[in-house]
Amino acid sequence: MGARARQQGGSAIQATSTGGHPSLHTVKPLGRTLFNRVFAAIYALSILALLFYHAKTLFYSPALVSFSVTLALLISDLVLAFFWVSTQTFRMFPVCRKQFPENLKKIMERSDFPALDVFICTADPYKEPPISVVNTALSVMAYDYPTEKISVYVSDDGGSALTLFAFMEAAKFATHWLPFCKKNNILERSPEAYFESNHSFTSEAVNIKIIYESMKVKVERVLERGEVDDENITSGQEREAFNKWADSFTRQDHPAVIQVLLDASKDRDIAGYSMPNLIYVSREKNKASPHHFKAGALNALLRVSSNMTNAPIILTLDCDFCSNDPQTLLRAMCYLCDPAIRSTLAYVQFPQIYRGINKNDIYCGEFKRLFVINTMGMDGVEGPNYVGTGCFFHRRSFFGSPSSLISPEIPELSPDHVVDKPIQSQSVLALAHQVADCNYENQTDWGSKIGFRYGSLVEDYYTGFRLQCEGWKSILCNPERPAFFGHVPINLADALNQQKRWSIGLLEVAFSKHSPATFGVRSKGILMGLGYAQLAFWAIWSIPITTYAFLPQLALLNQVSIFPKVSESWFFLYAFLFLGAYGQDCLDFVLAGGSVQRWWNDQRFWHIRGVTCYLFGSIEFFLKFLGISASGFTVTSKAVDAEQSKRYEQGIFEFGVHSPMFVTLTMAAIINLISFSQGLGEVFRGNDLEGLFMQMFISGFAVVNCWPIYEAIALRNDNGKMPIKTTIMATLLAGALYMAASFIFKPLGISNGGFAVTNEVVDDEQGKRYDQGNFEF
Repeated sequence: MGARARQQGGSAIQATSTGGHPSLHTVKPLGRTLFNRVFAAIYALSILALLFYHAKTLFYSPALVSFSVTLALLISDLVLAFFWVSTQTFRMFPVCRKQFPENLKKIMERSDFPALDVFICTADPYKEPPISVVNTALSVMAYDYPTEKISVYVSDDGGSALTLFAFMEAAKFATHWLPFCKKNNILERSPEAYFESNHSFTSEAVNIKIIYESMKVKVERVLERGEVDDENITSGQEREAFNKWADSFTRQDHPAVIQVLLDASKDRDIAGYSMPNLIYVSREKNKASPHHFKAGALNALLRVSSNMTNAPIILTLDCDFCSNDPQTLLRAMCYLCDPAIRSTLAYVQFPQIYRGINKNDIYCGEFKRLFVINTMGMDGVEGPNYVGTGCFFHRRSFFGSPSSLISPEIPELSPDHVVDKPIQSQSVLALAHQVADCNYENQTDWGSKIGFRYGSLVEDYYTGFRLQCEGWKSILCNPERPAFFGHVPINLADALNQQKRWSIGLLEVAFSKHSPATFGVRSKGILMGLGYAQLAFWAIWSIPITTYAFLPQLALLNQVSIFPKVSESWFFLYAFLFLGAYGQDCLDFVLAGGSVQRWWNDQRFWHIRGVTCYLFGSIEFFLKFLGISASGFTVTSKAVDAEQSKRYEQGIFEFGVHSPMFVTLTMAAIINLISFSQGLGEVFRGNDLEGLFMQMFISGFAVVNCWPIYEAIALRNDNGKMPIKTTIMATLLAGALYMAASFIFKPLGISNGGFAVTNEVVDDEQGKRYDQGNFEF
């Protein structure tokens, strides 16, 4: 455990001042830390008792089937125990921080106050509407910061002329929008968010809205047509730019395109003030070269920006994450400019927070545990993981450890390079095109020792992990007013496909030579290693969830008891483990600002993920590992369908399309409903099911969680209902699974085709052989 963790484990508030100036930030531990530690000790003993119970049961299993069932439960509970242990990283030293951006004023007056380069990535104009990306760029261009110190780079990995056109229009609109925001001290500096708010607009605001709507209509018309026609090209410079899209230009095969849309040294807004730099970048691609997905695009931006502006601070943003607070940059600077910590500080991470989540967050789009609760816990140890967006980096951190600078191939790419030429000079643009070449990284350290790291679909997680292993630290900045707002998927298929991609990428790290469970523990210690390992092995949640979704229910259908009776003392151990885990989880969620209803939906979606995206992500990863298939990067759609949006707002699950993941989900729902119903029937007939109570409870708990699925199968007629094909396939597979289970349970003496009473009469000879330790067949 590092000195920082021990220091922050106390009760005092720490403050950092700069050169005699007032404090820039404070940090203090959360009040529930002591409770977490005491509860962890008690719960750990309970887990050990459960494992002892499984081992004893396994040793005395009289038949192969019961041995196999007990082994499956033991493996599942070992996985659950691993996740519980690794979760303690987030509960041992949780901290909260506060920043004082008003104390930066004197420091900001210095000429060497750092500039900012913003990286915004987009890849598909139809899944990621250009007007949404434009709003993201405008929101950060309007930061409360000297505009000449801001440069916005838009990476278009789809190489679309439609996206370039949208940003040409955005550059014109920005000359009106930026002075309007600063003159009126607007907080929502994304135009879309501002105009959707309930402000009483002045005549000036109405005029700005007219200009914005005009721009938006032009962009959407061009997107609808699928091309930029002559009537939308207003100058020879624009025509020259669009001429690059020749017949041979395709999404996967095209030259580098770098277009300076705004130049801070030349362009002015309508009030006469300097504009930020705005640069469109589409790196070169060809079918023979590796693309490395988003990490490759970010590294191209890192090189291009090093040559053109080389700001010491870099902000990475997803295309739909708009700034919600014009002082966000200043809050980050409270840490990045603190001489006491900046030499080892790699990045300041803001939580991912989403706009437009429905009242009860049915798809767990808030990710409160992943982006707030866990990161607050990691912040108290060595710092949170990088989550891909809303993160301010020191550029220096991409070029080796804090004590060792790795020099890139050419001096212009070094973090120490001083840019002394205009960004539109011929030599600067020529070098920018050179470093955006698809073959530039060959035989270099890019992606392995320099820049964003390759080797995983989740380049954010892997990059943050590797930076921390090199000795860099990080900080979570979670102000009361959300710094950024993103958009969540509003249909179940998109939500699950996104998390399947995450699962595959995390497993790529988990089973690499830089696995957090081995390399991470050696590099960062047991707490940080386990914290990163919990995320890396995220997908193996599918093992216990799938096991508990099917095995107890199939045993219940065949009246096989696999858990202790209610009258046995071991039953109370199971009850404590269940109630303790769920109770603490609910407490964490509510204390982090969530509601009990959202927590319920969060745990329900955790079960859904276990039998869908986690399961299929694990299968796809291991097939890829064996060389049978290859996974690719799929862009999550940010486009909004009106009918889907309406159902989402009403809290109705969206199925609508057939998916293999929906088949397994529906299978689980059917098996649980049948087993619970049949169990209830036996109770009403007066049969004593004391030994099957826990299985009845698990089935009933699953049935309650599966209500949206039953509703989608039988009670809905809208386009988002469960497809008939999915229901039929799931029903047939569930029937096949039941018949297979009945056949397997036959060796235990269970009759096929209904409930049978378990024989509790003791035969003297059997008893004698049992006492001698002999198996009874």
